[in-house]
Amino acid sequence: MAKHKIAVLPGDGVGRDVIEATMIVLNRLAVDAEYIYGDIGWEFWRKEGNALPDRTIKMLKETDCCLFGAITSKPKEDAAAELDPSLRGKGLSYFSPIVRLRQEFDLYTNLRPCKAYPGNPLNYRENIDLVIFRENTEGMYAGVEFHPLPQTVRDALLIHPKMKAFKDTPLNEIAVSTRIMTKKGCSRIVRAAFEYARKNKRRSVTIVEKPNVLRETGGLMLGIARAIAKEYPDVPLKEANVDAMCMWLVKNPHDYDVLVAENLFGDIISDLGAQLVGGLGFASAGNISDSYAVFEPTHGSAPKYAGMYKVNPLATFLAAKMMLEWLGESEKARRLEAAIAAVIKEGKVRTYDLGGNSTSLDIGRAVADKL
Repeated sequence: MAKHKIAVLPGDGVGRDVIEATMIVLNRLAVDAEYIYGDIGWEFWRKEGNALPDRTIKMLKETDCCLFGAITSKPKEDAAAELDPSLRGKGLSYFSPIVRLRQEFDLYTNLRPCKAYPGNPLNYRENIDLVIFRENTEGMYAGVEFHPLPQTVRDALLIHPKMKAFKDTPLNEIAVSTRIMTKKGCSRIVRAAFEYARKNKRRSVTIVEKPNVLRETGGLMLGIARAIAKEYPDVPLKEANVDAMCMWLVKNPHDYDVLVAENLFGDIISDLGAQLVGGLGFASAGNISDSYAVFEPTHGSAPKYAGMYKVNPLATFLAAKMMLEWLGESEKARRLEAAIAAVIKEGKVRTYDLGGNSTSLDIGRAVADKL
């Protein structure tokens, strides 16, 4: 029996391409694992009305962790239009499978390393090494939204004085999204950031929020961060508003180390951080709970490139490296990162985003050769 049971969800679009390239590397590493493939993505939404079938959820619960590729997502009306005719009119509504995975498995930490590897021609500056902790289950992505606005919801909101400006707006002309943050959610993501910083001897933790405007939710997050920081006197706490953080990351990226934020703000600064170190072709993420984790590249499915093996698979390789670390395979993770860094520095095999014409599979074979 294999030591690890790893779920593999290629998804659709280029997700299948980058997963195929990654398996070349994992097979060369000879990880003691059984890889179990599952269904997720747009074709299952169209055919079954469920982009994340129940059979896939069941399979995931029988594995140690998951390696995920990419999936196509479209707005509500477009998604409904692509349903099989036999499924239309049945009240089915498209919901992001990756968001559902995060909530179903309580994957509250989204861990996003942003590291500038030497020799990458897309590096904004050399020696950037940021790690972003994004709360993954609450905040603006909790999914509690209304349009049109139910009268009962407006009545409830009218207890707040500032809602009175909207008391006469027609219900079908107003939409409301909620930013739900709990003490539990804020505490565990902040603590995860501080634990990581201490364990890895990082220089600081910066809380990224907007408490001067979002006084209640932002104030809750900031207050909890200040309280938890007192338990880690060896790790300095910095504070930044999200808009200023975007400016400062461009101006002085070396001033920051570990960043922590709620869901939406974490999403924004993660993509900014990714661009500083080469773009989404280098952006990996771990969606992590106390007992399960899903690792992925953060780029989209790019359907127009599907099957062309054109896109950069290094983000998926780096996601696999994070997965190996999470599984306790630290030596294999170290070897994989060293091989990735060597291929980047050598610069002989590059995909189109790096100015080359190599395929995803070429990159996979080059990294495997370095192993």
